[in-house]
Amino acid sequence: MSRQKPQQSQKPQQPQRPQQPQRPQQPSAAPRRRTERSATKQVVWTLLASAIAGLSTYYSLEKGKGSAAMTSLPSAYALCANGSRIYTVDESAPQVDCIVVDKQTISATGTLAEVQSYWDDYQNELIQKFYGNEPSAKKPLPVFNVPSGSIVVPGLTDAHAHLLEYGFKMQLRLDEVSSLSELLDIVETYAKKHPSGPDTWIEALGWDQTRWNDTDGSFPTATDLASRPSLASRPIALRRVDCHAVWLSPRALELTKEHLGGTFPSSVPGGEIIRDSTGEPTGVFVDAAEGLVPVPKWSKQVMREYAKRAFKDALSVGLVNVHDASTSVPEFELFKEMDREGELPIRIYSMADSVRLTSEEAKELEIYDPHPAARTRMRSIKLFTDGALGSWGAALLAPYSDKPDASGIMRLPEEELDAVARGWWERGWAVNVHAIGDRANKAVLDVFEGIAHDSGDEATLVKRRPRLEHSQIMREEDLARSGKLGIINSVQPTHATADMWYAETRLGPERVKGAYAYRTLLEHSRSGVLPLGSDFPVESINPLFGFYSAVARLDHKGDSPQGSGGWYPAERLTRAQALKGMTLDAAYAAFAEDTLGSLTPGKRADFVVLDHDIMNEAKPFSEILQTKVKATVVDGKIAYGGI
Repeated sequence: MSRQKPQQSQKPQQPQRPQQPQRPQQPSAAPRRRTERSATKQVVWTLLASAIAGLSTYYSLEKGKGSAAMTSLPSAYALCANGSRIYTVDESAPQVDCIVVDKQTISATGTLAEVQSYWDDYQNELIQKFYGNEPSAKKPLPVFNVPSGSIVVPGLTDAHAHLLEYGFKMQLRLDEVSSLSELLDIVETYAKKHPSGPDTWIEALGWDQTRWNDTDGSFPTATDLASRPSLASRPIALRRVDCHAVWLSPRALELTKEHLGGTFPSSVPGGEIIRDSTGEPTGVFVDAAEGLVPVPKWSKQVMREYAKRAFKDALSVGLVNVHDASTSVPEFELFKEMDREGELPIRIYSMADSVRLTSEEAKELEIYDPHPAARTRMRSIKLFTDGALGSWGAALLAPYSDKPDASGIMRLPEEELDAVARGWWERGWAVNVHAIGDRANKAVLDVFEGIAHDSGDEATLVKRRPRLEHSQIMREEDLARSGKLGIINSVQPTHATADMWYAETRLGPERVKGAYAYRTLLEHSRSGVLPLGSDFPVESINPLFGFYSAVARLDHKGDSPQGSGGWYPAERLTRAQALKGMTLDAAYAAFAEDTLGSLTPGKRADFVVLDHDIMNEAKPFSEILQTKVKATVVDGKIAYGGI
């Protein structure tokens, strides 16, 4: 087994040590005056201190057997999972028995004997340097064992998600219905419990017409909402699960028309108002047209409540870091405020939302990146090129197979995309671009290729780490081109297994071969990275569902359009690749791979204890779905569960 080696050959084998810690507070003078002690007395003291340390270790190991889980930990400790069941995502030592945590940092990895030897030497150095060889100053190393069958992995990261939208979605679960009728029941029940005036909006997120068993899969209408008496006069705005369409009630349509001066525009650049055969709006506004609807803005208190719900649920499924994929300025200010107040339990890497920036905000916005391990960071801008596949908004080079009169929507046409991307690039920002369809992906790659050419530096893109967010439908040549250029493809495996039931119908048998091609993207990656996310609340917040989708290419029933062998199984990731995508690759995509993403000495002590070994290739895929988080640890402290 590969392990960290000591720096000096004369010392016994032990894990690599971090840099020397800061000097502790000086003890009183009396214990430091040891010059008159005899050599014999020194030996006795040393043996006694070693015995105390040994008893402490023994006690801690025994205490972990059959007792209640600990919900707090000392400032320094060892955590062990016998049988090398700690998966570090460190290629020099991929599996170890134990890690040592000192304050907020991983200080060593290896076997129990190795980390105890490391700690003993480390303490001897400290007391010799600062305490005049006083053995009573030596601190024992508490050792905690994870439960039998459990494993430890680095803290998980969702490389593309939407935190506040998640909290918003959870108030009214439109995603849990299987029919239009059931959805109307839920909204009607909510409306009856929340009586209000004719101008008080009902808002929710999560509907997906492709999952309803009582419709033909086409968009719903305002008339559908008005079919229920208690909803007929209420302004209602229900956002589709992908956030790329909003469904309005008749009253909401009236208020929108008034807001627009009494007339709906005939066309919307970058969006669409769905109309009936007479030209009247049916009630669904797609992509940029969503911005026409005058829904009330969330108050700061409401945003805080949504954020807290998202943080709580994130920790419960092992997430310690989230790349928030479209953060407004007020949302980012809220994150920073909660961080200052000590109410931000996870790390957030924000992408500034270009759509919601006012012109003044766009001029004044500055990169905020105090440290790679900071709880709040913002150094990238999020641009949007097209819509989503489920709403026929993904921009395609040829028409949809199931809708020949549509080819999707370019929210930023090619020339405008080039100008906007270059403007942010010249200001030093990392540029991350939403791209679903093959036309959108090609357009983004053309822009980045032009930037690389103009810079005269072949590695310029690798240094700045631009990202394609989704990389969902791509031509074969563009799958390879993205890797050659050094573009980071940030993908969401649960999109593949959610969309697979209709994707081929929508794209056709040839075009679908370049869709959701995760293994191909990873093999082409210049940096060998493929960060994984979920796009929650579009999909589940649970990262293990994404892990399952990446390695199995199956739905939760173990099925796919191509059977139990998985949907286009050649595009599966290995379990090691999937874990790396949720940890070290995600850290790389946020310029933090030297500080986060693996259980490596010197990095932050972010890790998760799982009750099943999801990394064991011999285990069935279904066991991944049964796995629960026992504990989530951030900066060495338990943030959820217990050990």
